[in-house]
Amino acid sequence: MTMRLGIQLGYSGEGFAADVDEVVEYEEAGAELVVVPEAYSFDAVSRLGFLAARTRRMGLASGVMQLYTRTPTLTAMTAAGIDYVSGGRFSLGLGASGPQVIEGFHGVRYDAPVARTREIVEICRRVWRRETLVFEGDHYRIPRPGEYAKPLKLINHPVRPRIPVLLAAMGPRNVALAAEIAEGWQALWLDPRAAGRVFGDALADGRSRRDPALGPLDISVPVPFALREQGLDRHRAQLALYLGGMGARGRNFSNDLVRRYGYADAATRIQELYLSGRRAEAVAAVPEDLVAATSLTGPPDEIRRRLDALAGAGVTTLLVSPLAAERAERVKDVQTLATLLATR
Repeated sequence: MTMRLGIQLGYSGEGFAADVDEVVEYEEAGAELVVVPEAYSFDAVSRLGFLAARTRRMGLASGVMQLYTRTPTLTAMTAAGIDYVSGGRFSLGLGASGPQVIEGFHGVRYDAPVARTREIVEICRRVWRRETLVFEGDHYRIPRPGEYAKPLKLINHPVRPRIPVLLAAMGPRNVALAAEIAEGWQALWLDPRAAGRVFGDALADGRSRRDPALGPLDISVPVPFALREQGLDRHRAQLALYLGGMGARGRNFSNDLVRRYGYADAATRIQELYLSGRRAEAVAAVPEDLVAATSLTGPPDEIRRRLDALAGAGVTTLLVSPLAAERAERVKDVQTLATLLATR
């Protein structure tokens, strides 16, 4: 099976216009998708609109929009709007994020992520079908009871009545939900050696209830990428940030994940160091084996071997962050990778 090639952007700030210029070149080099993150950076929506205007063929996806910070109907409207301005090229990446971001930055209560995700996806699909919206859920009730409330439907006619939904998930219940109700699962820090052991049961559980009309589950994974041996200092630092700082003790989803991979001692050590302010030591404590397993670097023969391992773990979309120092070299690497994927 051919694996789709995408580009994973970072939390771009002042350099975003230059990043988009580069994405246009990646599109010509064979990239089929670009994914825009959000977290507590600039919003994903404005940047996706900019990309829609500058690209012609490649798909666009949020990676991911947080489900707590927009109402379900606003999420649906926004997705339909991006799909419209891009000519039907958008996929809605959704995720629960975590309590540190949702409560600490947005001031919104973080609760019931799995149940809320299920309800939001259902509401979005009803909006895109232009149903008169009446929804009675455990967490969302539309319309709200009241003298002035009445059911409404989306004024515009969406380009597509079903926009693909990609759910970011790490825990077993969220992964099972993605396999059940979404077109795609966005995996983070995927170690292909442990994927079957860690995610297999959850994926099988979700797929057992999956509507065949959704088609096969697309599994996407972001990786730093270079066609030569490359320093992975930034990747190691990002792992330390997520394992140590993106959450509190006892509520850090990335930390929980690598524990399930078998790095319990390292996960504890990284978190202790990071939360005590010893960040350089936390970075140094990230296991070399984990850094290598969650990246894609090396000569073409090594890349082919790693691609086979990712495909064996079920990955169908590869989201690369090119690492080469020069832009021309990064674009050439993406072109070479597109060829490697097409000829596997």
